[in-house]
Amino acid sequence: MTVTLSATLAANEDIERRRRAGERVLHLAFGEAGLPVHPALRDRLAAASERNGYGPVAGAPGLRAAAAGYWTRRGLTTDPDLVVCGPGSKSLLYGLLLAIGGDIVLPMPSWVSYAAQADLVGSRPLLVPAPPGEGGVPDPDLVAAEVRLARSQGRTVSSVLVTLPDNPTGRLATPETIARLVRVAREFDLTIISDEIYRDLLHDPDLPYTSPADLAPERTIITTGLSKSLALGGWRIGVARLPENGHELRRQLLAVASEIWSAPAAPVQEAAAYAFGDPEELTERIARSRRLHGVVARAVHDRFTEIGACVPVPQGGFYLYPDLSHLRLGGSAEITKLLLEEHGIGVLPGHAFGDTPTAARVRVAVSLLYGDSAEERSAALNSPDPLQLPWIAANLDFLSAGLSRLSPVRHGVVGERPAALVPTACHG
Repeated sequence: MTVTLSATLAANEDIERRRRAGERVLHLAFGEAGLPVHPALRDRLAAASERNGYGPVAGAPGLRAAAAGYWTRRGLTTDPDLVVCGPGSKSLLYGLLLAIGGDIVLPMPSWVSYAAQADLVGSRPLLVPAPPGEGGVPDPDLVAAEVRLARSQGRTVSSVLVTLPDNPTGRLATPETIARLVRVAREFDLTIISDEIYRDLLHDPDLPYTSPADLAPERTIITTGLSKSLALGGWRIGVARLPENGHELRRQLLAVASEIWSAPAAPVQEAAAYAFGDPEELTERIARSRRLHGVVARAVHDRFTEIGACVPVPQGGFYLYPDLSHLRLGGSAEITKLLLEEHGIGVLPGHAFGDTPTAARVRVAVSLLYGDSAEERSAALNSPDPLQLPWIAANLDFLSAGLSRLSPVRHGVVGERPAALVPTACHG
């Protein structure tokens, strides 16, 4: 089996290498939250730094209880014994794929590591497009057809994965779509894995949000972590909420965990237990983070729509998914290379997310626009108008300048340019 470096990590390393060489590159390729660690979390980590034992494979009792409380406050009564902790939700997702077995249905497009992890465990993913204008959830009607076909060919399809809200599109599936997917999952006896790591970063916290666990607690696993909401990507901590009566799955997941990561880092678990308790100082920080992500994401959205790109309006997290096909400059690989090498704009190609390679769709992450230092990022977080901060304004101007220079004529593409700048198929 040939294993390659994750597309997001590879792009991040390439862009950093170019920057060290003196190139001006606008880093829109890496999904890091781009904000400083809250002092309260630093203090908790430092206070627990002498805790150097392995601890329970499932995670410290205090962290599991705190995570159970986190979900219970969001309407999902949770048994701490059905919470499993790991070194990041990414590791937990991999462990779950091993524990569940069989093939998995994934949204198309979807985060780069889902399909890659499925390949690593020998699962063949079924990529199913999301409903128009939505993201993160495969179209339920198409799921039914794909599962039926796969099973007729002798394949074992065991699970379906959703992301709420989504990476790469920044969109949130509607409650109606979730309800339809739950009906399909019950009909075909599929386990639902719901990646909800961006749940607390909905730009509008009043937007209707339905987790599959609200409707099908008996078959839904939820994963989350603190990498996005509290910018703790480097600390590597995640939690999974297993289904009701999920004790056998827990046993299998812990067996996998015991052979891969043993236990999450003890000091980080102490800080995470505090964070999952939703203390006021951290919920206030998350609220400001949510606002900053939304403001900057909408500003970047405007820059792409100004050149005629089809860009669904982002609803959560810090991602956008522009379609530049109207420029007729090639597929996602070609447009990504062009943006980076000729205009200094680093994005990820849509085909890395399972999208059609010939479509010129790219994933844009806005969270590294907030500043290059902790001081700048803190200022962005606390500013009543972050778009007016000189470094953010300069980044947006650089983006606008690069995008404005994109054209078939400028890049030597022969052919008639479409008369309409905005594709009629643009949703959201």
